Amino acid sequence: MNFCIDKTDSKARACTITTTHSTIQTPVFMPVGTVGAVKALDALDLQSFLNPQIILGNTYHLYLRPNDKVVKAMGGLHGFTKFPKSFLTDSGGFQAFSLSKNVKIDEGGITFASHIDGSKHYFTPQKVLDIQYNLGSDIMMILDDLVALPATKERIYASIQRTTRWAEQSLAYHKQKQSQGIGMKQNIFAIIQGGIDKEFREKSANELCALDFDGFAIGGLSVGELNDEMYDTVEYTTQFMPQNKPRYLMGVGTPEDLVENVSRGVDMFDCVMPTRNARNGTLFTSFGKVNIKAKQYETDPLPIDPNCECMVCQNYSRSYLRHLFRSREITYFRLATIHNLYYYQNLMKQMREAILHGKFAEFKREFYSLRS
Repeated sequence: MNFCIDKTDSKARACTITTTHSTIQTPVFMPVGTVGAVKALDALDLQSFLNPQIILGNTYHLYLRPNDKVVKAMGGLHGFTKFPKSFLTDSGGFQAFSLSKNVKIDEGGITFASHIDGSKHYFTPQKVLDIQYNLGSDIMMILDDLVALPATKERIYASIQRTTRWAEQSLAYHKQKQSQGIGMKQNIFAIIQGGIDKEFREKSANELCALDFDGFAIGGLSVGELNDEMYDTVEYTTQFMPQNKPRYLMGVGTPEDLVENVSRGVDMFDCVMPTRNARNGTLFTSFGKVNIKAKQYETDPLPIDPNCECMVCQNYSRSYLRHLFRSREITYFRLATIHNLYYYQNLMKQMREAILHGKFAEFKREFYSLRS
């Protein structure tokens, strides 16, 4: 992986990441394709209407179904899904958090019960990488210990200690595998933990960033804390992260979250929000959110966002989208998802252009003024 900083504007960064499969310009929002598909879309939709350079897959879900060995036999995620650009795969640490009733964490790894059939499985730092080698993703996230907030200092401290140990094991294992010719074109990112405690965030960042990872993520946020607490934590943490490697904020978030955290030096984002909200009738626009269920759109001939150039806004009215939603027509899910992801992708492009021209502060003011 190659990484270069094209321009900075205060703390905001416009960078270029080059993997085996694509060139990724940041700031970047990565659509979530948990089981190898962005919900309601296929690879042709992605390439025709959105053109993302990178999407996500999930190690936990793909391991359970169809199984990583099946994916490997079908040519890895690229051959299996026919999406030719980059994949980032999450490690399963978030699933340990979200499925906490069925999870047990010890020093060696995470034991969980499958949400599909209740079968027991044990994820270690090494096993998580073995699964991702089979998946063939371009960026692999290592196993971490994610803590829900609020949490006790003792629990957060245990989390960062365990996360560092697992990071050291992951890095050693990855180098061993590469010496055997495995994972030669795959990159590995560590995940900084520490809740909203600045002392713990600094400790976790310093320990992990001293190791030779290809990039670093900020994890364990947007899990119960206030927005301002999240922003303050990101701003504090990025100062301990290398300038010359990608910075990824995991699982965040709203358009406002993206703008705020780009201004704090973050390069990469992912979240299910645009796709999930689309399916539930909430559409994102340059002037805020549209609840397409509302009766006011029953005979509205306008597109979702008159300023949007996506395929949906160029062809269909709010009235038609409302009708499709109320009819539970499958076509609605596809069109709404395309629009919301286009909005997110375009927002990132606008921020990049603003950074490149030294006008990010101006962009941010206009972004909020359109929402007032």
